[in-house]
Amino acid sequence: MADTGASETADDHRAGHRARLKQRFLDGGADAVADYELLELILFLAIPRSDVKPLAKALIARFGGFGEVVSADPARLREVKGVGDTVIVALKSVQAAALKLARGRVLNRPAISSWTALLDYCTAAMGFNTTEQFRILFLDKKNLLIADEVQQKGTVDHTPVYPREVVKRALELGASALILVHNHPSGDPTPSGADIAMTKQIEEAARAVGIRLHDHLVIGQGAHASFKSLGLL
Repeated sequence: MADTGASETADDHRAGHRARLKQRFLDGGADAVADYELLELILFLAIPRSDVKPLAKALIARFGGFGEVVSADPARLREVKGVGDTVIVALKSVQAAALKLARGRVLNRPAISSWTALLDYCTAAMGFNTTEQFRILFLDKKNLLIADEVQQKGTVDHTPVYPREVVKRALELGASALILVHNHPSGDPTPSGADIAMTKQIEEAARAVGIRLHDHLVIGQGAHASFKSLGLL
């Protein structure tokens, strides 16, 4: 007869750990758990019968933090041993839920008076991207969000943007104003000379057809820069 004592002890330990972590989260929320423990809570659902702490710690070590993990490209996630489709779906569904929540806070509200919510949304949408992405928020006469579209995707430090295409799309949507947003994968949101020159070109092209450029936001990791606040618009 096989000795199952060791496996039962391991199973009991795993179940006890999961129960304690779940209770700590229920009692104290996200602030009561570390990043890797929050990942564990997600992985509990994806991998119900294994110790997921090593995988959670491996993901944090690889990508740097909770936000970076759930925002990571699926192809890069697969490079971590133990990550398959079920884990990827679990992680990316968390990212999708966060984006929907953040987007809900800016829809049907004047963008200018909901600035903090707008920044939270932009950060959630692109703050952890490893390549540059240029998106445009199209606003109506009341500064309500008509559309949020990714105009271009680029490399780690460059995104080609064409003012004519920006204005053309704004006219198609009947937009009265724009907010430009792009990210700096380096984490430093300081606008580059190319950013400044491109923004001036778009501002001039938009002004020519009666469309106002409210701001251009550069999103870094945990920081942002506003062209308007910097006196660049």
